[in-house]
Amino acid sequence: MILDIFTNKILIASLTGWALAQGIKIPIEYMRTRRWNWALSFSTGGMPSSHTAIISGATLGIGLWEGFATPLFALSFVMAMLVVYDATGIRQQAGQHAARINAMVDELAAGHPLKEAEQQELKEILGHTWLEAFGGILWGVFVVWVFWLFWR
Repeated sequence: MILDIFTNKILIASLTGWALAQGIKIPIEYMRTRRWNWALSFSTGGMPSSHTAIISGATLGIGLWEGFATPLFALSFVMAMLVVYDATGIRQQAGQHAARINAMVDELAAGHPLKEAEQQELKEILGHTWLEAFGGILWGVFVVWVFWLFWR
């Protein structure tokens, strides 16, 4: 039944890890810059990676509640590898490209069509460093493990 989604322990635990990872980015960024950036709760990038938190949490949850020898755990583990690779590789590179493109457009002479066109700057914070991804993995694993301890 569709309402079973509200009692799915793995889903609830991993979504909680994701939400808490998004929320904890704000005080971590404040400690780093001494400025409150509330937009971080709805953005990509930052410490810890909520992408890696949710997938690592879901993977551990599947292992703990369903078993580590199941095909479902194997699939989740492979998906976790892809998410971490994407967050630290492809999306990180796309963010670096965006930063360079934004800088080039800023340096264009007045009157240049690209300079004069009303366009938004490209988003530069898309991916994660390995440290941010590792922080997300630890965070997701920790949150789901705590859920598992109290909700077996």
